[in-house]
Amino acid sequence: MKVAQLSTRYPPGPGGVERHVAEVAGRLGARGHSVDVYTSELYREFPMQRLGAEVPREEHTSFGQVHRLPVWSLPGELHYPFFRGLAGALARDKPEVVHAHTYGTNQVAVARRHRDRTGTPFVLTAHFHPIWSIHGGWLRHRIRGFYDRRLAGPVLRAASRVLVQTHEEERLLRELGLGLPPVEIVPPGYSPLPDPPEAAGTFPDRLGLPGPYVLFVGRLASNKGLVELLAAFAPLARDDATAQLVLVGEDGGMRATLEDRAKGLGLEGRVRFLGHLADEALLAAAYRDARFTVLPSEYEAFGLVLLESLAQGTPVVASRVGGIPEFIEDERTGLLVPPGDVPALSAALARLWGDPALARRLGRHGRTEVVPRYTWDRLVDRLDGIYREVVAR
Repeated sequence: MKVAQLSTRYPPGPGGVERHVAEVAGRLGARGHSVDVYTSELYREFPMQRLGAEVPREEHTSFGQVHRLPVWSLPGELHYPFFRGLAGALARDKPEVVHAHTYGTNQVAVARRHRDRTGTPFVLTAHFHPIWSIHGGWLRHRIRGFYDRRLAGPVLRAASRVLVQTHEEERLLRELGLGLPPVEIVPPGYSPLPDPPEAAGTFPDRLGLPGPYVLFVGRLASNKGLVELLAAFAPLARDDATAQLVLVGEDGGMRATLEDRAKGLGLEGRVRFLGHLADEALLAAAYRDARFTVLPSEYEAFGLVLLESLAQGTPVVASRVGGIPEFIEDERTGLLVPPGDVPALSAALARLWGDPALARRLGRHGRTEVVPRYTWDRLVDRLDGIYREVVAR
């Protein structure tokens, strides 16, 4: 079958949706499908940064081809990447099914128009975030609200299927009252990181960390609860002079604010900002050598970094939001706290820091009982069946 995958960004651009599309495309190709990925030339969106000239705009792969198309966008909070040439590329290449990723994006609208012109079915994986959790200020939220009320309904109803990762994501979508087509819950897969170096302590030794640490992995963005994390970490830092907080991930516009906040809390030298770690074996070592991983987000559609941590046997502290409670069981796999609740987060950090036996038990359960449930092959099994059904119809 000839399949088109549409995504705003694609590796080497980092991110969960980007990895999702890459994993799906490769596995579909291994099953004999011909896959074209249509994506943009962007490395990141906030602020906009384009890929370097060394990244080919037309890339031949084992599964098909990656087309990195030019995009343009309005500035500031009006940011919205518009693809140049996407409609023409779909008309030229004639896929049998189009799979668009991420609710509310230009590629979804193009997929809908292509379906109206040609009858080609399209499937949408929503990767949905509620309005209050998206990047940006009041103007961006107003624009998104207008889209939800006036524009989203016809686009979604034209899809043959809407795919979500969790029951909570489906609930949030249905709250919009858009009259959805058939919805299927298709959990994501877990992409195993390379094995870390055998010696424990590789990560802190490499970076010169003077003591044990709590780990955060993700974009330094406004919806990740990082200001609250600094406030919650401050009492632990006062009680244990060896405690460190390590933040791994590219800057999503919050680093300067977080650095100022850390200084205001007297945490100079106790909080390390490492940026994006391209060395995935080193990232695996970061998870393995941490006391635990913390993800205090306002919202997460799923939270794949938690699976990455559990795969190394490292327990997690996370917000009880979005899809997280559907695979992180409080007191069995990790500790869950209300989002934005600094005292509850601080208490969870202190509890897990001070109870190594509890940490080992939670991490062991996550590694042996939770991580094996989430495989990309299982997801692609579902996609294969969905594609064949919508094409047959």
